Amino acid sequence: MEACIRVQADGPVTTVVLHNPDKLNAMSRTMWRELRVAFVAIAADPHVRCVLLRGAGPHFCAGGDIAEYPGFRFDAEQLQHFHEEEVWGALAATLACDVPVLAQIQGVCMGAGVEIASACDLRLAADSSKFGAPIARLGFPMAAREAALVSAAVGSMTARAMLLAAEVFPASHMAAQGFLTRVLPDSELVEASQRMALRVAGLAPQAARLNKQTLRALGAGLDIAAPYAYADSDEHREGISAFIAKRQPHF
Repeated sequence: MEACIRVQADGPVTTVVLHNPDKLNAMSRTMWRELRVAFVAIAADPHVRCVLLRGAGPHFCAGGDIAEYPGFRFDAEQLQHFHEEEVWGALAATLACDVPVLAQIQGVCMGAGVEIASACDLRLAADSSKFGAPIARLGFPMAAREAALVSAAVGSMTARAMLLAAEVFPASHMAAQGFLTRVLPDSELVEASQRMALRVAGLAPQAARLNKQTLRALGAGLDIAAPYAYADSDEHREGISAFIAKRQPHF
């Protein structure tokens, strides 16, 4: 099967699928480039209110497609282009997307999978899912910006154990570290993810985008530009009016 990123629009929820099932959805270079294109397009679409990001089949993502590595990893310039343009280009586009992104994680979530999940806002995982970045076994470190992203999301000690000891952790550990929003029985994950995506999509879309902008600015230590510019917006008025009138708001 062709390794690719599949984008499925269904009303206000857009599903992004990491599709390389023959390799447990390992990320090829083409997939990294396509992931960036997908999130740039989603960010520009005012009709999308939530993104559900998942892997094809029973796994999230096993890491990078190692079969491709001999073709570029042994040349410093090519390796830099891969990490700084292709991988970080996709992760940066995911982080910069103002639409809430929900990761549905099952099976293996390794290396590139942990990086992609770290760029998401909400993370639901199956009880049997496994997390790690055992790239020390492959003889190379995690790129600096990717390591910073992962460490901030999973916590410094867990990141160190993943990278220095090649440890693999269960979902229960990742939840205890604050990485996961919720852990569910395997049989309930898909339905729970869909419910949460629809819940997010049913809330105020302008508020969601502003919240993401605020959190991103705070994380970067930046001032928030025009933080009250939404005061006279239709969405703001509708939300308050609906509450006072004891009716459902129409966003």
